[in-house]
Amino acid sequence: MEGVLFPRGVPEGREGLEKYRSRGGYDALSKVLATSAEDVIKQISDAGLRGRGGAGFPTGRKWALTRETPEQPHYLVMNGGEDEPGSKKDRVLMENLPHLVIEGVIISAYAIGAAKAYLYINAHYEAATKSITDALAEAKDAGYWGENGSEFSLDIEIVPAPHNYVAGEDTAVIEVIEGKKAWPRQKPPFPVTVGLFGKPTSVNNVETLANVAPILLHGVDWYRKFGTADSPGTMIFALDDDVNRPGVYELPFGTPLRYLIEECGGGLKNGKKIKAIMSAAPSCAFLPPEKIDTPLDHYSMRDAGSALGCGVVRIVSEGTCIVEEVLRIAEFFAAESCGQCPACRMETSTLSMMMKKVQQGQGGQPILEQFGKILAFNKGKGFCSLIVMPGPPIESAITLFPGDFEAHLATGKCPAN
Repeated sequence: MEGVLFPRGVPEGREGLEKYRSRGGYDALSKVLATSAEDVIKQISDAGLRGRGGAGFPTGRKWALTRETPEQPHYLVMNGGEDEPGSKKDRVLMENLPHLVIEGVIISAYAIGAAKAYLYINAHYEAATKSITDALAEAKDAGYWGENGSEFSLDIEIVPAPHNYVAGEDTAVIEVIEGKKAWPRQKPPFPVTVGLFGKPTSVNNVETLANVAPILLHGVDWYRKFGTADSPGTMIFALDDDVNRPGVYELPFGTPLRYLIEECGGGLKNGKKIKAIMSAAPSCAFLPPEKIDTPLDHYSMRDAGSALGCGVVRIVSEGTCIVEEVLRIAEFFAAESCGQCPACRMETSTLSMMMKKVQQGQGGQPILEQFGKILAFNKGKGFCSLIVMPGPPIESAITLFPGDFEAHLATGKCPAN
């Protein structure tokens, strides 16, 4: 399938400035600087671009809210924290297509009226950081950004992102850039009105920004040829070692989940059958194998009972105990809770402890009934969404695979073993 960001497949090695310009690189920026910021935002809105950081918020709407806020100055933040287990799309983009990302950053800053952009990059991504740093130097020397470069003044600074899950949340990103702990802020107010240093700020994921230049270069109609009417464009999906060909794959929205797993990933290793699928691991509901033909778009996944998230697809093979899988997820969220919100700190540790009891055969049927009550009681009590993330995998697992839980509660052992 033809892609948008990877028109000829994922490039081998970093794409330099001259190669990027040979395929129209920075032509979109030239077009943008000859038009108004409002027109740029309209084109992005008409294209239907949505954030690729997990929430799927309309990008044009976010930009408009930031630009329309009168408080000055405005800031643009590229979120490349990427600490979701199994996620690697942002790293691949920054390492291989740094100028595509940077052009998106410059255009986005112009659209929201920002004179300063921060590139927030996972501190463990040394190759990605070097690639972006080198590309920034090339782009500045060529006059695409800086005080004396492009037709508007823009300063760009790289900030290393701490290696923890919550540090990728938009307001935690802002806190880190300000030199504070990676703790999410209570919302509202939202960053678009009160963000970095208390000023209007647009925080956009790396993949989101990588879509900007292609849309503005080729046009809204071209972009909408990909995907569906409600979910236009493409998205990058990550497959891990569950399949024969792990990697990242850019596919149009609406592509069946089966195509990603079987045609791209080559199916499960050792010819195993699918027991369950997580379309947005680790924070989504499990899907049963009969939903493998669900289209990969926001609304289809929602109707199927799950989500797209950041595009990390995790496949559980037959012979794997779901209780063990859910225990690992619960322990992950307990470990990654920043501890700022008492409700989140207590809930995640309690869920982890309860899952451990289930694994060991303690609590009987009543303990399963407590999971839903705890999750419902704490819903919306945290500053960020981590407090609700353990819920979908736990509740869906109990519903879809009661036999695994019953076996553990009766014997304290995995039925798979």
